[in-house]
Amino acid sequence: MGVFYLVMTMYKTDEQKKKFYNSKAWKLLREQALERDNYECVMCKEEGKFTIDSVKREGKRKKIVLNVDHVLPIEHYPELALDLDNLQT
Repeated sequence: MGVFYLVMTMYKTDEQKKKFYNSKAWKLLREQALERDNYECVMCKEEGKFTIDSVKREGKRKKIVLNVDHVLPIEHYPELALDLDNLQT
């Protein structure tokens, strides 16, 4: 029960999710998903629309336009939290 219980409760609280989304592993995987999806919104593309991420400008904070979402939520599928195939832009 020990390991299974820890995995299943890993992303239940806002604090646990915040820690995950601030982790280096998530940031690297998020970038891989953006690259894979050509920095385009997958759902928008399916609807015939075109949405891309903003460009970083020197001396200004980059406005994030695109999000990378888990297809299956980490609250219910923590084992897929760092699975590139479970992400979409």
